[in-house]
Amino acid sequence: MAPVTNGRELFNEIVPAGELPTPGKTTVYDTSETIDFDTVPLNGGFLVKTLALSMDPLLLPSMRAPQKGQPMPPFPIGKPIMGVGIGVVLRSEHEGVEVGSHAYGALSHQEYSIVPTLKNPMQPVEIIKKNPKLSWTAQLGPTGLAGETAFCGWKEHSKAKKGETVFVSSGAGGVGSIVVQLAKKDGLKVIASAGTDAKVKFLKEIGADVAFNYKTTDTREVLAKEGPLDIYWDNVGGETFNAAIEATKMNARLIVSAAKSQANFNGTNQPIKVAGLFNARSLTMVGFNMFFLRYKHMAAFRGEYVPQVANGEFKYAEDIRHGLANAGEALLHALSGENVGKVSVIVAEE
Repeated sequence: MAPVTNGRELFNEIVPAGELPTPGKTTVYDTSETIDFDTVPLNGGFLVKTLALSMDPLLLPSMRAPQKGQPMPPFPIGKPIMGVGIGVVLRSEHEGVEVGSHAYGALSHQEYSIVPTLKNPMQPVEIIKKNPKLSWTAQLGPTGLAGETAFCGWKEHSKAKKGETVFVSSGAGGVGSIVVQLAKKDGLKVIASAGTDAKVKFLKEIGADVAFNYKTTDTREVLAKEGPLDIYWDNVGGETFNAAIEATKMNARLIVSAAKSQANFNGTNQPIKVAGLFNARSLTMVGFNMFFLRYKHMAAFRGEYVPQVANGEFKYAEDIRHGLANAGEALLHALSGENVGKVSVIVAEE
């Protein structure tokens, strides 16, 4: 077979602290590489055609200069960035991986890539089956990384009890919108914030008891009226975090999601201004890495939650872009908070 173009989204330069990536500057779409499916060395791995990619806030820390506490290592300059994606196997030398099967996990942002192994815990990839009731982008969002983050974090750390009150910041995003619905299923009163009126409307549609636009409504006033809080799910950090702490009950739980609160960290900000309340109110704050929790909760996630999503018991919104060349714009869209629901890029059809 003749070589074909292998489009790639290359990491081009470091994003300064406190800034967002610039499409065409931070990352560059490149078509200079070709690939021959029949002859490219696999070295025991397998060749994947990328179908869809997830645009996640967790990509941003790896675009910054190395710093203490950085959750993931920086992307190498001049190489494709890596995120969560789904692809179809075109050729395989890997035991248990068949041609035509589908790979889910850490995939390079390129049209075709070689996955060396299924056994690398730092770049986890697994073979999955297509759910006939869900699109590939849905399997990246509500039943993919966003859903796993929400489900595993909530089940592990919320200790939710019927009748309690939870506040979810960035509640209309891929993670936050699932947390809102998990909390409602557990019988909680849910307060949720978002940055546009369209997102507030979506929050009401998915069951939030109180939904407000934090840009036009004072967060502290809302929490003073609708709280106090038993649980705060943090997706943003900053002053919203401080407002939530001020509105807590005794023994409240603060869950710091591995999403925007990490991605927006610039190494200098110190968001907690009311730290004395941790002692006075016996507060508990926990951060988590979903990848260390997923195996503990995966049986329940796949056996209970995924069928509920497929059957329409959970509502979700998607913000879908087409073409790898538009991945840079799609990521900026997700990081800037303009999206309602999960942002994904469809790279190719099968």
